[in-house]
Amino acid sequence: VQLQASGGGLVQPGGSLRLSCAASGSSFVIYSMAWYRQAPGEKRELVAEIATGGNTNYGDSVEDRFTISRDNPKNTVYLQMTSLKPEDTAVYYCNAYILSRGRANDYWGQGTQVTVSS
Repeated sequence: VQLQASGGGLVQPGGSLRLSCAASGSSFVIYSMAWYRQAPGEKRELVAEIATGGNTNYGDSVEDRFTISRDNPKNTVYLQMTSLKPEDTAVYYCNAYILSRGRANDYWGQGTQVTVSS
């Protein structure tokens, strides 16, 4: 199973971006999906997570600005980011807890850079 993230880039403060992350492979079941981020010199932190049934949880710094969603038939998770701030600058990683070949593990995407700057 592989996770492929896309959608990062350079945006001005106050702008918006949408990140996508699609899982591919054979014979797997996705449980929770999430986005994390890591800024230079900082620990990786949870941005948002979404359960199979759609329940969501957000980090305090992004609540009311970011929205996580998922398309289960497409095995894809999205992160809609609005009112972006310079402190949102980081590498964003998608994560999924996946059952594959009888074992459940965390899988990570390759990371996509988001830079918020004027």
